[in-house]
Amino acid sequence: MEEGPSIQQPAQEPNKDAHRFYKLLEDAEQPLYKGCKNFSKLSAILHLYHLTCVSGWSNKSFTMLLQILQDLLPLDAKLPKDNYEAKKIIKDLGLGYEKIHACPNDCMLFWKENALDEACSVCGASRWKKSKGEESENEKGEDEESEDEVQDDTDALSKRKKKGAKILRWFPLKPRLQRLFMSSKTAAYMKWHAEGRTEDGLMRHPADSQAWKMFNSQHVEFSFDPRNVRLGLSSDGFNPYGHMSTAHSTWPVILFSYNFPPWMCMKRSSFMLSLVIPGPFSPGNDIDVYLQPLIEELKELWDIGVETYDVSTKSIFQMHATLMWTINDFPAYGDLSGWNTKGALACPSCNYNTHSRWLKNGGKYCFMGHRRFLGNDHRFRKERASFDGSQEMRPAPSMLLGNDIIMQTEGVNCCFGKARKEVKTNKKGKKNKKVKRKRKRGDGEERSTWKKRSIFFTLPYWEDHMLRHNLDVMHIEKNMTDNIIGTLLNLNRKTKDNLKARLDLELMGIRRELHPQKTGNDKSYLPPACFTMTPREKDSFLRVLQDIRVPDGYASNISRCIQLNQRKIIGLKSHDNHILMQQLLPIAIRGSLPKNVCSALIDLSCFFKEICSKVLNVEDLEHLEKKIAVTLCQLEKIFPPSFFTVMVHLVTHLATEAKIAGPVHYRWMYPIERYLARLKSHVRNKAHIEGSIAEGYLAEECLTFCSRYLESVETVFNRPIRNSEHSTGAVLNITLDRKSWIQAHRNVLFNCDEVIPFRKVHQDYIKAQIQPRRITNDLIHKIHMETFCDWLREYVLEMTVAERDKLSHKMRWLAQGPNTEARRLKRYITNGFMFRIKGCDENKTTQNSGVSVVTEGDTNYYGVLTDIIELNDFDNFRYILFKCDWANVSGKGYKIDKYGFPLVNFSHLIHVGKKLSDEPFIIASQASQVFYVEDERHKDWVVVVKTKARDIYDVGIGVLYEEDDEEDNYCENIPYNITIDDAYDDVNDNLNCTRADVEGITVDTSPIVEENFTDDESNDVEENFTDDESDDVEENFSDDESSDN
Repeated sequence: MEEGPSIQQPAQEPNKDAHRFYKLLEDAEQPLYKGCKNFSKLSAILHLYHLTCVSGWSNKSFTMLLQILQDLLPLDAKLPKDNYEAKKIIKDLGLGYEKIHACPNDCMLFWKENALDEACSVCGASRWKKSKGEESENEKGEDEESEDEVQDDTDALSKRKKKGAKILRWFPLKPRLQRLFMSSKTAAYMKWHAEGRTEDGLMRHPADSQAWKMFNSQHVEFSFDPRNVRLGLSSDGFNPYGHMSTAHSTWPVILFSYNFPPWMCMKRSSFMLSLVIPGPFSPGNDIDVYLQPLIEELKELWDIGVETYDVSTKSIFQMHATLMWTINDFPAYGDLSGWNTKGALACPSCNYNTHSRWLKNGGKYCFMGHRRFLGNDHRFRKERASFDGSQEMRPAPSMLLGNDIIMQTEGVNCCFGKARKEVKTNKKGKKNKKVKRKRKRGDGEERSTWKKRSIFFTLPYWEDHMLRHNLDVMHIEKNMTDNIIGTLLNLNRKTKDNLKARLDLELMGIRRELHPQKTGNDKSYLPPACFTMTPREKDSFLRVLQDIRVPDGYASNISRCIQLNQRKIIGLKSHDNHILMQQLLPIAIRGSLPKNVCSALIDLSCFFKEICSKVLNVEDLEHLEKKIAVTLCQLEKIFPPSFFTVMVHLVTHLATEAKIAGPVHYRWMYPIERYLARLKSHVRNKAHIEGSIAEGYLAEECLTFCSRYLESVETVFNRPIRNSEHSTGAVLNITLDRKSWIQAHRNVLFNCDEVIPFRKVHQDYIKAQIQPRRITNDLIHKIHMETFCDWLREYVLEMTVAERDKLSHKMRWLAQGPNTEARRLKRYITNGFMFRIKGCDENKTTQNSGVSVVTEGDTNYYGVLTDIIELNDFDNFRYILFKCDWANVSGKGYKIDKYGFPLVNFSHLIHVGKKLSDEPFIIASQASQVFYVEDERHKDWVVVVKTKARDIYDVGIGVLYEEDDEEDNYCENIPYNITIDDAYDDVNDNLNCTRADVEGITVDTSPIVEENFTDDESNDVEENFTDDESDDVEENFSDDESSDN
């Protein structure tokens, strides 16, 4: 790789490509019509088209708008006449894409040296789409064709334009990276990872990670220039037909730059579409065929680079780029990496050391063996009865390096294309033949779980990466939640504890108390397990979830998914599972399950909360690595082996990957899934899906670039963040009574640093007025609270003019006090939270009245917002105050339960405002938001759940606000202060497998038929992964419907 020149160099003129781009902008800046000063032709089109994109207008409505404007504007107005012409002008500012024909069977691309081929060199399939006439002729299967007929067909085909049977759309990467440096709005941010990042040992960005630093040390030339680009790649399929019965899978390949700061790099505006892989079927293992153009370009960007003009330094440099890793769900992980993610060795991290066991009755593999990840002297290693009946002395699998994969895939030959194809021989006088093809193995090659050596290994640096493919926390967390809820509620088809699971326990010879007991012909009794809930406990569990009201923007309305009568949950989305796992599930299971089960599940919840934090500490992650192994071992002692699918096992590796690659927010599928939904919205013509996506992306790409400069209208870049500080709703003018005025004014004074010296003077004054024998701190505090406001006003008035002039303007007005005329608000947004008074909350499905404040001594007070007051210091200063009902946290109104959850009781209040010394008010900026979860099992007590504000990033230099995507962007959770050591402190290691207070169930054994599953067939038997495509597909925990993620 060639080293780029130093950043410090004289200002240079733009290179040829940059000059052409700037010239295009100048040519487009002709006036909209003669005499128009506010708009040029280009700016008018951009403003109008941006309006259609932001508001979701249809093409027809935009055309109608243009036609109306043409009638309203002067005749010489240079507006396009319809949507098509407007998009054409906008696309001229874009970067375009290339069409590459592909074999309909995914064998090869008609590209480079094969660009002129008429048929696939592997399977013989034609590159051209057949007409209906041709297809009907082929169906007849005629044995012979005359030469005249063949010639006539050839002539007919040549007269009409041929269409490719399958077309890959490739969006070249180089010009798109160059444009990031041509724009003054993005060029400076491309160096943020080196110049704007805080280095304090914490991980807030991938640049803080071990993987980034290791790569820098191995490739010094590349890391020398911070403008060289670090990329991430993601790909996943989606069905553009949505809920229609038509099956179709289109696979976009998306790139994003990690050079950007946290509030930019995973935003829609920073994503670059690289490829659109056509359907109707998933490319599967053949995805490498379609990745070839991108890989070739990445090689060139690494070896040669591309000359680029940097507008921020006004210099030309040779830009290089590297691909850091891929982000995808688990099935796509196997397609991109080449590892078979199904079967006995499904875990790519454990590799050939994956521990699995075939469940004969369940017809699938289970993945237990988590004792290997414990310390060598841990007591669980020698326990037999609580686990699988054996001791575990093997060490944990070591991490796989790039050269290890090179060695393992040596000799693995892969013939791309579908396993079964209809291959035309194209020989005259012979019928078409059906040929079955499978992956070829070399001589003496043994069966391998590697399906191929990934095309990414053709990149010179790929084997040097510490982490090449990321396990997706989003889908792993979702699948874990599926297993837990389905098993706890014993949902048909979703539970992991059924007759087959019990028969496997019997076959393994463990947990005899849970073995099925025959009670008659075709009947068996299943004893209750320790996690079995009674109908009443299920009702309590579900009622907690049904009654939960969360703050606006925190989550969707989960209560809509609860069907209490049928004791099931339906329609959960991926983010719903995220909230359930990290916050709501631990609260709901308290009191419904034995402590050992609750403790294990609560600790699992804490693990996910900590691993999803936006700021990570390596020491904490090392601690999590050890603790999650213990947690999974505890779950092994509780749940049957069938519970432990490969997705459950993958939880073991999440802390390790976070320690290597940094925060998961840059490596999970949430932003990708939302972007796929955006691409799906571009499909206006269902007959040309991939073409619609490509054309829609080009228009949006150009608009995204140009809208950075549209400062007079709302765009995705200058749109106010959802929770920016302001008031909403009706405003009422009121007059404060004397007591409320003093309480409000005193709170303002006590929160002003300039007032601190005067408070000390007043307290000394009080001490001097009271006889020494009667002086107590409580008495001084009471008098100070009641008289300070009046004393301060008199004290300042008695000052000399010279003394008063030394006071600041603000201090003089503060001493005088605010106007008794105030304004009452119903809603107010501050610190990234939207607060709403209790009266407005009562009929809402959300809860925005929960308030928390930290006082001196780090004491947390919890309250319910009852009033919002705006004080006015005679138009000089304004203060927003919250008046709350505060729970007595130092008395009977606060407690912590045995699981570590804080509970408050609003039957016991303090500072109610009746006394002059009460403090019912706080400054709005001091407030943090909480919400309260009611639980009928703890009457009058509510669980406190803390939240973090949305749109805010901690980058080590204070709080910064991020861009607010128009897609759902939820609040972050705050982990509970619970550790596994606390959870299991007093739990007996010899856990009871059954519950004596719960009735078992009797099941019909007649449907159980001996199934001759084999190891090789397991891939098709068990689908261990569930996915809800771009969150568009409902996932149903029901008896009849299967679950998607």
